[in-house]
Amino acid sequence: MADGSQAIFSALDNAKTQLYHFKAIVIAGMGFFTDAYDLFCITAVTKLIGRLYYYDPSDHKSGQPPKPGHLPTNVNNAITGVALCGTLAGQLFFGWLGDKLGRKKVYGITLITMVGCALASGVSFGSSAQSVIASLCFFRFWLGFGIGGDYPLSAVIMSEYANQKTRGGFIAAVFAMQGIGILVAGLVAMIVSKAFLAAYDVDPFEKNHVLSTQPQGDLVWRIVLMFGAVPAVLTYYWRMKMPETARYTALVEGDHKKAAADMAKVLEKDIPMEESISTRPLDPSSSYGLLSREFARRHGLHLLGTSTTWFLLDVAFYGLQLTQKDIYPATGLLPRPSKMNAIEEVFQLSKAMFLVALFATVPGYWFTVFLVDKIGRLIIQLGGFLMMSIFMAIIGLKYTQLRGDDCKDSNSRYQYCDGHTKLFAIFYGLTFFFANFGPNSTTFIVPAEIFPARLRSTCHGISAAAGKAGAILSAFVLQSYTQKTGGIKKAIIALSIVNLTGFFFSFLVPETKGRSLEEISGEDKNLGGGGGTGAIADEKPRNSSVEVLPEVEMV
Repeated sequence: MADGSQAIFSALDNAKTQLYHFKAIVIAGMGFFTDAYDLFCITAVTKLIGRLYYYDPSDHKSGQPPKPGHLPTNVNNAITGVALCGTLAGQLFFGWLGDKLGRKKVYGITLITMVGCALASGVSFGSSAQSVIASLCFFRFWLGFGIGGDYPLSAVIMSEYANQKTRGGFIAAVFAMQGIGILVAGLVAMIVSKAFLAAYDVDPFEKNHVLSTQPQGDLVWRIVLMFGAVPAVLTYYWRMKMPETARYTALVEGDHKKAAADMAKVLEKDIPMEESISTRPLDPSSSYGLLSREFARRHGLHLLGTSTTWFLLDVAFYGLQLTQKDIYPATGLLPRPSKMNAIEEVFQLSKAMFLVALFATVPGYWFTVFLVDKIGRLIIQLGGFLMMSIFMAIIGLKYTQLRGDDCKDSNSRYQYCDGHTKLFAIFYGLTFFFANFGPNSTTFIVPAEIFPARLRSTCHGISAAAGKAGAILSAFVLQSYTQKTGGIKKAIIALSIVNLTGFFFSFLVPETKGRSLEEISGEDKNLGGGGGTGAIADEKPRNSSVEVLPEVEMV
């Protein structure tokens, strides 16, 4: 590796943890906070939208109180799934663009897109249910498009800023903000719904509730969706102030002096540079393309591993997240819908979301943050997939017994059942815990580490898009299946098998703990001293020589 690059990367890899690391975590993490909030807050309000826009007005005309509405399956799937489709497209597009234009230039575009579309989702307009839903889906698609760009860019920026010793924990900390976003989504929905119940003195258990809560309920779901723009706005200035990553500037643009100057600002120390290497573009003969045989030989199996494991994980993870509104009543965490008005149902559903996030989802993320650089990515991923499979198998096979078929008191406000609902809730929570202290975190970390700098954002975007394909499968297929008799039980058993499949595909993904990005991707050999097929394929100790390698023939 040339002396200039060697000095820059050595300074980055060996830098002590300092303020700029935590600042980068917050700036990149707030994007993920926004992503999670926007994607999962919809779960708290979809039933409310169904009650408000899909009740039968003929009941009211006939003098009968209208019954609560219910979203048709295809409409429910569209509302929850369209943002995931946008996310998939955004991951591919912005991942590619991040390698072409640079991480920083694209980073601001994604944030502006998220802010605008979060606000627009809340003002979805129309004079009929169909037009309101159509405009909501339109804006949520583009919201997802912006969210998709945040996946590869946040992960790659953090990996390229981080030091070698704690890189996994820093990337995991950025992703852990997803858990905080889910937590806050439940909290905001709770606060807004309870505020409206108190302000308008609405009886939460009023039976004739559809028309009496429609004006207030219509404001509730709009405010909840629009709040997603707030954290993105707050971090825009600091995101624009972040310098381009030194690894991109040095390895892709070839400007070592600028890379050193940018890093000197954040590291608060000078990086010695030789005057003879001011600006040197990347030699095209030392690179290989994404579709080349050389890439397939070096990283083909790695890309297959990161993509398949993320796909399988998201089939299960989003399947659980998007069906919470159907599973919570079975666990005893949620009163029966027939006993609540529309706004009270939002409060109870969001409270259940908040509790599961607080005691299961968020702790799982932070266990990964603190342990990923100690025990490694692969062990955490394997253990997570295996434990998810076990707990989901138990829930699925014992679903009837855990849930209980009959309620002790059919007139009760809450659904006290003959089954072991507390045990059900514990198993359900443990599934989320091991998803996040497991593959939901590691599938985000590893693709930001194992690919060369010029393809790192693109390959992370491809891996993430594979995951969203799994989430879309859950949104459009699994949710429809759960509406059938016995569907939830069979779906959970199927998801258990999916997790077990992910366990075996994880062996395609290499361990990256304690190694520099250039060693992992093979760039230390390609640019600096010894040939070979890359550090993952060739597990020899890193060559510390700084002489320039012969050029590698382009495939």
